[in-house]
Amino acid sequence: MTSPETTEAVVDATDARLLLELIANPRATGVELAARLGLSRNTVQARLTRWEATGVLGSFERRVELRALGYRLSAFVAVVVDQHRLEAVVDELAEIPEVTEVCGMTGPTDLTVRVVARDADDLYRITGQILKIPGVVRTNMALVMQESVGPRTAPLLRRLAELSRPTTRAPHGEQDD
Repeated sequence: MTSPETTEAVVDATDARLLLELIANPRATGVELAARLGLSRNTVQARLTRWEATGVLGSFERRVELRALGYRLSAFVAVVVDQHRLEAVVDELAEIPEVTEVCGMTGPTDLTVRVVARDADDLYRITGQILKIPGVVRTNMALVMQESVGPRTAPLLRRLAELSRPTTRAPHGEQDD
């Protein structure tokens, strides 16, 4: 997990173009990326190094498809927690291998926990583990039926890359619309 301060405002339009190229061609070398984008190899390498150091690039494990590991079910578990035990509950949740994500929330739910399971019996076991954690007051589960839009950043990167492109000026005497 990255902290907000490590990734805050460090991506510019050139970074966005380079990240989009990496999304399209994740195995491209620095030399290939530099040639495709008209950048120097040193510029590309320096940016890649900076992104790794500042947390711009997430871990490789995000690319592993959980279905390929046999986890066909996914659910979101809303968890209400005794506030005095919140940190301990999060630590316990992190020890459950099938917990893939834990987010602190505002409103009536304290945590939203994404879990994966092999089947319904496995999901029942996992939610039982969550309920047994000292400090968990109650849970409410929603099964993911279909992931319609998965995690993505490309549309945001395209917007950032487009925002910095220079606009063309109309020939002298003509007006821009």
